[in-house]
Amino acid sequence: MQAVTELASSNAASKSLHVAVNILSKWKATTEQMATILGVSTASINRAKRKGNVSLSRDQLDRVSYILNMHAALRTVFDNPENVYGFVKKRNYNPFFNGATPFDLMVQGSLANLYEVFKRVDGLRGAQW
Repeated sequence: MQAVTELASSNAASKSLHVAVNILSKWKATTEQMATILGVSTASINRAKRKGNVSLSRDQLDRVSYILNMHAALRTVFDNPENVYGFVKKRNYNPFFNGATPFDLMVQGSLANLYEVFKRVDGLRGAQW
């Protein structure tokens, strides 16, 4: 029974990574940037693009989750794809961003930065969900 649970986790992780890679592609991230943001190797990114199986650590699953939830928040807040997929590349002059884009901060690779960007993007939807 343990092997089935691990396999299910692996399948779920692989599917989640595939979706996160698709979102990052729409955000116009390179393979290297995706790997940095998600804390995985470029080989794992390429495997995810081909819908292959991958194993992810807790840290990597958290990173994938932040990307999926940011995307969900942006889809809730914005009606048009230009904003849903372009928001992360727009300069932001609010505190924490200080003129950087959300993407600039995510691509630095820090889990803390990714969380802080997620928290602020998620906050955009307020009580809309």
